[in-house]
Amino acid sequence: MASKVRLARRICEVQPSATLAVDAKAKALQAQGLDIVGFGVGEPDFDTPGHIVNAAASAMKSGDTKYSAKRGAELKRLIVEKLKRENNLEYKPEQVIVSNGGKQSLYNLCQVLVDEGDEVILAAPYWVSYLEQIRLAGGKPVILNTTEATAFKIAPQQLEKAITPKTKLFIHNSPSNPTGSVYTPEEIRAIAAVIEKAGIYALSDEIYEHLIYGDIKFLSMAAISPRLKELVVTVNGCSKTFSMTGCRIGWAAGPDEIIKAALKFQSHATSDPAAFCQAGAAEAYASRPASEAAVAAMRKQFDQRRKHMHARLNRLKGVTCLEPLGAFYCFPNISGVFGRQFNATRVNSPMDFCTVALEQAGVALVPGEAFGSSQHVRLSYATSMDLITKGLDRLEKMLNG
Repeated sequence: MASKVRLARRICEVQPSATLAVDAKAKALQAQGLDIVGFGVGEPDFDTPGHIVNAAASAMKSGDTKYSAKRGAELKRLIVEKLKRENNLEYKPEQVIVSNGGKQSLYNLCQVLVDEGDEVILAAPYWVSYLEQIRLAGGKPVILNTTEATAFKIAPQQLEKAITPKTKLFIHNSPSNPTGSVYTPEEIRAIAAVIEKAGIYALSDEIYEHLIYGDIKFLSMAAISPRLKELVVTVNGCSKTFSMTGCRIGWAAGPDEIIKAALKFQSHATSDPAAFCQAGAAEAYASRPASEAAVAAMRKQFDQRRKHMHARLNRLKGVTCLEPLGAFYCFPNISGVFGRQFNATRVNSPMDFCTVALEQAGVALVPGEAFGSSQHVRLSYATSMDLITKGLDRLEKMLNG
């Protein structure tokens, strides 16, 4: 009889990504011939803009398939220019790290900033990987709960009260995954004032920076003051803005010592992203008119889908949904469905609701438990209007029929 494998404690404490698990289950059912509408994964359904694809293909054809030191230098220079132009932030290229997706940039930073027992403050609902990255670094997550009443945003007083001598880091995400909430510049400044006063570090995840709807202006936290620039690391990437999810290009910019440590860590983990993917990313930042037009066109369609999904969700019996103002997610409250029975299944939790939706309506959703909520589910509207309508028709039939 084979002995049981003894895995490391840290991996045994980590939960798998719920969004990827939902997407995998939906695809497995589709492979069996079932008609499944997937609202699970946060991946734009648009093709990567042609000028970006052409640049990456040209790089491959020219033999740019080696280690990417030269290509990396070019991309870092363009990221520095982008940060100065769009975010009022001045960095040197050596203060930028390019990673295999924004997820790796965040993981790198947690590994080099967080020691065993350090407290890391995180607002809930939160993106699924923040919590697990904190745990993998040995940190202690300190969760600040939010609700629809606060538009899923924390108050400065709430953050200040949570800070202790053990607090090392605060993770901030606006626009937010999963809620779609967006902090105004005034709200960012109020949160930043608490960080500056306490002298703790912050990660500002700005991956949805260009996906804001309405009149809210985007503000990078690190740009507020010279002191905050010493405390805040800005994380961003190409996946959401330019529909380049598979290219795995994320990056971070921040204080010299932190980025130097992250580069050292990454050198032993994955080294650099593929050179030809970096060539595509460089083109995305270099060819501004073409890229800006492509992003504007995607944002316009996302906005139409957002309004449609938000309105339809609020027509469902037992469901209420706050209007999302950024990213491409709706985060409806489905607690009004709790206690109802669908065939032989009673719904008492978001997980129950998602099981019923998938098995009885052919609609894949992500349960709120993955984001720290016991009352919500997440739907991505990064899919076609036809599929959004089809999926919501099915949910309406299930809940209202």
